[in-house]
Amino acid sequence: MTKDIMQSEAKGLPRMKPATDILETAEGFAIYVDMPGVRKEGLVIDLTENELRIGGKTGYQGATNETRVHVEFGNVEYARAFTLSHIVDREKIKATLKNGVLELLLPKAEKAMSRKIKVQSE
Repeated sequence: MTKDIMQSEAKGLPRMKPATDILETAEGFAIYVDMPGVRKEGLVIDLTENELRIGGKTGYQGATNETRVHVEFGNVEYARAFTLSHIVDREKIKATLKNGVLELLLPKAEKAMSRKIKVQSE
């Protein structure tokens, strides 16, 4: 175990910033957050007026008779925050956790969607 992780564990779980991908489509945004070891029960997603906060804790349990010689994964706390644009429809945000990846779908509000203007002739 590294010295930094050992010091963090003494104060609580080590806090990690998970890897994230953000994609934009015509319909909205997709945010993919890598959260290995986090279960649905250990996941918290909070939405305030313009901030989306994501948090999750892993639940790795080793045997009680084990001595950890070297640890590169284990119990950690993931935390990430995103500032939302005014064009996101906050009422329609969806979240799915599958295979250690959190997928957030943030649709654009109707008023923010581009539209074609029909040209009329005289």
